[in-house]
Amino acid sequence: MIRFRYLLMLLCGGACLLLPDVVMAAGGKATALIVVSDPRATDSNIAKWWIDYYNTDPFMFGVWCTILTGFLGVSLGFITDRLMRHTGLDLTKRTIVEH
Repeated sequence: MIRFRYLLMLLCGGACLLLPDVVMAAGGKATALIVVSDPRATDSNIAKWWIDYYNTDPFMFGVWCTILTGFLGVSLGFITDRLMRHTGLDLTKRTIVEH
């Protein structure tokens, strides 16, 4: 009985892994998806450059977005830490002060 249960779980697991591939392969041929952004809708030169960069090479656009997001997160963290230090909360010390 346990052997039957394991076989049934194995078949169900295999079906869950293989069924999406079969269903996706049953459809028609996929068309190429090209998303182009219109740079004429913006007034800023930086926005036009950024849109043109996205239209030229979407992969490198994603890489630069990832790098810039990390840089902005770190810089916002340092700015917040400095602001907290000016208000009297020093986050670099780990001493607990109870009043």
